[in-house]
Amino acid sequence: MNNIKMLVLDIDGTIFKKDYTATKRVQNTLKCLVQDGIKVVLCTGRMYVATKSIAAELGLSAPVICYQGGLIKDFINNDKTLWEQPMDENLARAVILSLKAKNIFFNLYIDDVLIVEHDDRLVREYVADRNIEYKIVGNCENIDLKGVNKILAIDDDVDLIKNLQKEMAEQYKDKLYVIRSTPRFCEFSNPVATKGNALKFLADMWGINKEEIMACGDQDNDIEMLLAAGTKVAMGNASEDLKKIADYITDSVDNDGVVKAVGKFIGEKYAL
Repeated sequence: MNNIKMLVLDIDGTIFKKDYTATKRVQNTLKCLVQDGIKVVLCTGRMYVATKSIAAELGLSAPVICYQGGLIKDFINNDKTLWEQPMDENLARAVILSLKAKNIFFNLYIDDVLIVEHDDRLVREYVADRNIEYKIVGNCENIDLKGVNKILAIDDDVDLIKNLQKEMAEQYKDKLYVIRSTPRFCEFSNPVATKGNALKFLADMWGINKEEIMACGDQDNDIEMLLAAGTKVAMGNASEDLKKIADYITDSVDNDGVVKAVGKFIGEKYAL
């Protein structure tokens, strides 16, 4: 008999393949877990508006963790905000100025609205994949920066993003959470806004112990999430740093790695 009461899942690269869909097998496994009373929580860097629709399509009912842990909302109960950790306005402005000086494109998220300074292929590709809208403002230095959920730097040069993360994480140590969520994405948020802290908030709310939590992810931004769980699972396609801290490395997202991990740690009946 398993003792897992809470399954926390990243979305992209964990349950969603490169085409941004979950297989029928993954969908069926998640539905069976929910029916048996296990809390299935999506934990993602995505916006709330995008995460909410994914959770609904998958038949989930638990609150969702968005913006790397910066926002938790209960989409079943009138979109009630349970936890919110926006960025400091002055730090958000400093990051924006720094990215502009380096000529790196960025998405700015304020109150769950995606904002860019100018139209660009990078944002068009980003929203097309995720079915969301964006707003063009011209100059982000001139707008009210209260309620910034996060800032996302995007570049096709993965070495540039890797170096940016290292440099900015050092520059803003203890002031901002700076993490790569994919090789092309570097994210900036409130230092409290981690997937691990958000996971702990929900676990405390439900009275669930660490040993009763299983977490599964694929990128460096999932490290905090796995460390907060009793059972730490990295996808076969995960980053090397995430694999290092995992208890178990499952199959890749293309081969339904989440289903196989659920079968191993929660129950074979869910891995059909």
